[in-house]
Amino acid sequence: MGGQLSDLERFFRQLVRNLAASDPARLQRPLPLADIRNSIVPYRANRRALQLESSEDYELVLLQLCAGEGGFAITEPEDVQELFGAEVRSTNPDLRLLQLHENAVVSLRAGPVAEALSPAAELAFAPPGTIQASKIPPSKDHEPGLLDIQPLLDDSLPNDIATHCSRCAAVLPPNRLVNFCPHCGSDQARPRCPACQANVEGGWRHCISCGATLNAR
Repeated sequence: MGGQLSDLERFFRQLVRNLAASDPARLQRPLPLADIRNSIVPYRANRRALQLESSEDYELVLLQLCAGEGGFAITEPEDVQELFGAEVRSTNPDLRLLQLHENAVVSLRAGPVAEALSPAAELAFAPPGTIQASKIPPSKDHEPGLLDIQPLLDDSLPNDIATHCSRCAAVLPPNRLVNFCPHCGSDQARPRCPACQANVEGGWRHCISCGATLNAR
């Protein structure tokens, strides 16, 4: 996935980033199509990162992903993926199919996921070793062919320096104070508990240090 990124490559990388930032284990699990569309990579929240002009452009790229184009993912049931593929190749794709088949599940291929998580994958600001994807021998509980994702922070960086945007998950410039994301412009200030000033995460309802009620953002 070198050189100029296509819309599909950019969408896939954003999908991987968002999952790696929120719930890395889901990179190995089948994802309901409705979840990708509504909560993992919703158009409004990711429009700038995806560089797509309209919701129709967004849905066309999602249709391409679910059709198996680029070899990034597999959609099940198989006949739904074939239906998506035929629609993508048509002169006027019917984007309503995404809603009609929103219960279909999409599994991300291990190779492209590893490449998207690699420090070499469009990570111009990333220090070596910021994120590492590794394949480990399968255990008896491990599903064959899936990638085990193990995000690792570079040991040379202080623990309190953020390496990824808290909103879009893009890599931030290393070894410097970043107040705003250079990719999406969101504020990178770490929220603190109003009662004890401990660091908290966006979306938490209570502080893990003192239990105070938080205003989730």
